[in-house]
Amino acid sequence: MRHFSAVSRIFSTTTPMIVSYLLSSGSLAAASLAQLVTFAILARALGPAEFGPFVQISAVTAIAVQICGLGASDCLLRRVARVPASYPELLGHNILLIGLSGAVLVLGGVAAMASWTRMVSGPSIAISTVTLLFLGNVVLVRVILLVETAFLGLGRVRSANRSVVGFATARTTTAALACIVFHTSSLAEWAVWQFCGHLLYTLIGLMWLRPLGRPRFRILHEELRSGVLFSSQFVVRAIRSNVDLFVIGLFMPIETVGSYGVARRIMDSSYLSIDAFNRLIYPRFARASRDGLHLALPAAKRALVAALGLGVATFLVLFAVAPELPRLFGREYHDLAFFVRCLSGTVVLIGAWAVAMDLLGASGRQGVRALILNSTNLAGSGLIAAATWLAAPIGTFIALYVIEGSLVVYAWLVLLRLARRSRQNADDTIATATVSGNVLDDAAVDPGSRSLAAVEEAER
Repeated sequence: MRHFSAVSRIFSTTTPMIVSYLLSSGSLAAASLAQLVTFAILARALGPAEFGPFVQISAVTAIAVQICGLGASDCLLRRVARVPASYPELLGHNILLIGLSGAVLVLGGVAAMASWTRMVSGPSIAISTVTLLFLGNVVLVRVILLVETAFLGLGRVRSANRSVVGFATARTTTAALACIVFHTSSLAEWAVWQFCGHLLYTLIGLMWLRPLGRPRFRILHEELRSGVLFSSQFVVRAIRSNVDLFVIGLFMPIETVGSYGVARRIMDSSYLSIDAFNRLIYPRFARASRDGLHLALPAAKRALVAALGLGVATFLVLFAVAPELPRLFGREYHDLAFFVRCLSGTVVLIGAWAVAMDLLGASGRQGVRALILNSTNLAGSGLIAAATWLAAPIGTFIALYVIEGSLVVYAWLVLLRLARRSRQNADDTIATATVSGNVLDDAAVDPGSRSLAAVEEAER
């Protein structure tokens, strides 16, 4: 009976998590499928020669969108999950930083891309085209992501899922109208269509947020440092993730850049299984680690097992379907299947280190998290650039696996060390209280001694 009760308790605890994950992954899966269809439409309509420059500009905007807002989305998700009443001022904080940083990024990005396009082979790109792509893919996308983050922070997962699926559907609809109905075949034309589609969906997202409360426009200076640290992790990772595209663009034909760019887009979409899991466990980690990092470590170990399972399943699916991808994206992308198969194993490693990174971030240790990600990715950027220059694309693939594997080892070693220190601090608190003669309830002194039901409730 005791074993039966334990199994029943575990089942009752994990069932809501499983249901939430299925809903979350289902929405991201629908969004990912819509994104792949969008890529396929664009790849076929633009062709490798036009799609190659689009991939390169998208790589730059992928970096810029991580800077936009200066990481304010982290404090929105973290603090609102703990204190929902803080939502108005955190929303205003986010909007102000998005507007200020977005203006600088668009101006700087347009100037940088104007110089870059003159260095690489391929068709020239008008300044107006680059400007529209930056406005749409940096500022507007960051506002759209803010809508999802706001819903997640308030615990409205269904609304967050609706936002994700809606944006993906809007992009696919825009691509279908532009390329299939109106026969758009150039990057300049697509830039106009994309900007208008993003603008319309941004307005819809802001209308969804109106009933939640009006923002209080004030920059929270105490959150700036934490936000910059949070943002820097994704900026450096984005640089590392796209440096191969820049180097390949210098030494290889633009058609090869197009094929590699499609493969990278497919891999980005394949991370949905990990992303769906991470967006659920991050708020749970924030609550579980409130009284000590070590209290959330058991949940992190269970999450690691689940993340590895999801990563392996994704890898197997990608490896199996890779030969069929040229039928979807176009026969001109000759190397697409080879590129996807070589990259597919990285999703397993990303799932492994993402759990440790999420717990560090959710527990407020953004400095440690930034140190791990930034140091590894900065070193990795140089490694990828050198390997791509010496032996592209095989050298590129080897460098990618070395970096992701290093992140797994580095992240978990640091996390386990900090967890041991957290537990030691809790034990020292008990010893101090005992020596001073204060008789306290065990659960009050050491949250780790709470009952299983209490711990499970905290994790929920």
